[in-house]
Amino acid sequence: MKYILMMTGTKVGVDSYRAWSKKDIETHFAFLKDLNKDLSEAGELVANEPLAAPELAKVVRAAKDGTPTTDGVFPEAKEFLLGYWIVDVDGPERAYQIAARLSGGPGPGGTRLSMPIEVRQIMSRKTDEMA
Repeated sequence: MKYILMMTGTKVGVDSYRAWSKKDIETHFAFLKDLNKDLSEAGELVANEPLAAPELAKVVRAAKDGTPTTDGVFPEAKEFLLGYWIVDVDGPERAYQIAARLSGGPGPGGTRLSMPIEVRQIMSRKTDEMA
């Protein structure tokens, strides 16, 4: 079963992360690299991508003539998608274990974070899940 694990954050959270020490940022990225390596070696990692900073995001809608209309950046949003992991695991319990590990990564001074990680099953068109 495939799941997407979405790391979200707030503007305040993103701003506070930018104030972390270089050592804390390096420690956090080493943790993420190790997690990705472990998932890859276990054959569970399908994809993982960080996203550009929230202030670079745009909301796009189709105008009446179908052309794209952008709604600037969206700093008014309460939460932003920061990155995601797609994993292929036996069931939701394993996806939750991975999400908990990701959520508890190291923060400033090595303190354990508790970042919200949304876990959602990816629906397959080849089954009755979408019926």
